[in-house]
Amino acid sequence: MKAELTLPEDFTDQIVEKLFDRLKPFLSDNGKKGNDDFLFDVPGLAAYLKASNKWIYERVQFREIPYLKINGLLRFRKKDIEKWLQTCHVLAVHSPDKKP
Repeated sequence: MKAELTLPEDFTDQIVEKLFDRLKPFLSDNGKKGNDDFLFDVPGLAAYLKASNKWIYERVQFREIPYLKINGLLRFRKKDIEKWLQTCHVLAVHSPDKKP
């Protein structure tokens, strides 16, 4: 038994457009657009932080980095990563304008 459904082209275009809009946050562009709601996958976050995939997995294992687990897949919100990076900031002990 085979059933075929024929839809007008403009209707299918609307469906494709809505589907694309919903999937847009999950499509990887390595955060180049500066969107805070952007989700990284492990390779994308590794590229963004200039680190290895292994280093990212280690941070997740020791719960040192904020992450989401969506159906078993690791994802990282850009805004959470930016906030986490601020907590890693180390102040200089000696500033250049002070004499030792």
